[in-house]
Amino acid sequence: MSDKDKKKADIISVAKAAKVSASTVSRYFNHPELLKSSTRRRIDSAVRKQGYIRNRAAQTIHGIRSGTIGVLVPTIDHAIFAEVVQAFSDAVETQGFTILLASHGYSAKQEYAVLRKFLEHRVDGVVLTGLEHDEAVFQLIESQAIPAVLIWNHSEAARLPCIGADNHLAGRLIAEHILSLGHRDIACMFPPVSGNDRAQGRKLGVMEALANAGVEVRPEWQLETVYSISASKRDTSALLSRQKRPSAIICGNDILATGALYGAQACGLSVPANVSIVGIGDFKGSSEIEPPLSTVRLPAVRIGQEAGQALANAITQKEAGIANLHCMPELVVRASSARFMA
Repeated sequence: MSDKDKKKADIISVAKAAKVSASTVSRYFNHPELLKSSTRRRIDSAVRKQGYIRNRAAQTIHGIRSGTIGVLVPTIDHAIFAEVVQAFSDAVETQGFTILLASHGYSAKQEYAVLRKFLEHRVDGVVLTGLEHDEAVFQLIESQAIPAVLIWNHSEAARLPCIGADNHLAGRLIAEHILSLGHRDIACMFPPVSGNDRAQGRKLGVMEALANAGVEVRPEWQLETVYSISASKRDTSALLSRQKRPSAIICGNDILATGALYGAQACGLSVPANVSIVGIGDFKGSSEIEPPLSTVRLPAVRIGQEAGQALANAITQKEAGIANLHCMPELVVRASSARFMA
């Protein structure tokens, strides 16, 4: 008999090979945390050897969990969300879940369309980025009574449970750091804030802290730059090529700050001797560039882990809710910022 004619492996054949019951194999897929590690290893070996693939569609028809969680982020073009998504994926994997990852490009219309696709695929839970979403998105989640969590931003007034950092506080922390170094000629570079409550919060925190200190940012020093190292390098080069230039640049994230460092160097300026440059995020690599970047750490790994554990528990334990959690941002001072020298 050819390989094509061989009968496909089913749950019964896997159970026999692993020397367990079919219900134990089912538990391995749906509630692996209930099995001993030795039992899980035997079943995993049998599944791999037999090439068994369970029928998710048949399971969802009968009300059994799909084992998937839909994760929606604004973009996957950059490493901005990589750490939080990886930590979330690792956390839910221990409870038998796989993530479906999609991006919406900061489009509210696309976010709603992708969410509908997730729900059509019978995901067990949903993760959205940020706190602000179209009313249609909230209504869709509420109508389906599906566990959901908002990540990356935090507010006790959030419509759904949220686990993230206070971005307004992050903005205030980095501005107060620059002010504490004696800088008063300060430029600000932020991404477009429309549809991005994280950037909105950071910008508001920065501008309020500067205003409270009596510092007014010149209109031509208020830059709006897309998430791009090349774009921020270009805009920084143009800014620092002017006769009157700032002594410090506050960037809304580490990607823009990295480009700003390159832009300053392209102008023949030394960071921080000639200009201090700071960011927000403390993403992977922020401590490795030269000079290492002063920034505000948003605890991406903790946010992902906490959100993953909370959402998985809400799915597997129907009575478990998801509590709001603020993962505190932290100022990290490195070599890209220094005291102002007149």
